[in-house]
Amino acid sequence: MSRRFTRRYFLGGAAAIAATGALAQAPPSYYVPRPPLPLEPRTDPRYDPRYDPRAAPPQPHRQPQPGQQVTEEDWFLDPVNDGPFQYRKVNFELLDPEFRRQLVSVRIPEEPGTLVVDPRNHFLYSMRELGQAVRYGVGVGREGFGWSGRAIIGRKQEWPDWYPPKEMRLRQPELPEKMPGGPGNPLGARALYLFEGNRDTLYRIHGTAEPWTIGTNVSSGCIRMLNEEVVDLYLRTPIGTRVVVL
Repeated sequence: MSRRFTRRYFLGGAAAIAATGALAQAPPSYYVPRPPLPLEPRTDPRYDPRYDPRAAPPQPHRQPQPGQQVTEEDWFLDPVNDGPFQYRKVNFELLDPEFRRQLVSVRIPEEPGTLVVDPRNHFLYSMRELGQAVRYGVGVGREGFGWSGRAIIGRKQEWPDWYPPKEMRLRQPELPEKMPGGPGNPLGARALYLFEGNRDTLYRIHGTAEPWTIGTNVSSGCIRMLNEEVVDLYLRTPIGTRVVVL
């Protein structure tokens, strides 16, 4: 016997088909999106402790007012967990904008991957393709302590120990023969060691906990960077990378 297609029958069938389609498209009831894993401070430069439940809660920071003397504490923001130690992020409002890390166009005849240090202008370039480079602000050697030439990165170290050269200890007898790595170590959070062939030049590219020295001639010949910047460079730079100091 044939079924009568009444208006009520037609609307009821359409509703059932629509409901079936919606159920087919909906995700299973047991599906729960997994939250992203926190970034690792030792391996990812995007790490920010503000979004890491393992990190200490950030402390409110007081910006110096116009005309107010800037203190050492004004230079620092929240601590960043980095392996067995912490370093403090820099208050970039106090750093000259030209010394902040940035991607720039350059005319330097060196291959991508090469590090080029320009002591006169206090820049370090990590060369990229298409005439671009990542530029960092650096502090360099005082007059009479500079070095120029070509080298390679022969070694890398996280939170390195510091062995003051014999000549430096003669000038500063209070220095120890060895200073263990840590936040108070002059080499900072990372060090990249410059070699000529198999010979250590005793010059390093390293971090510093004195951000106010970036853009100045202050070191004993080494190239110093902000701790958070040298952590970034460390990740970008493999052993064997060529270095040119102008």
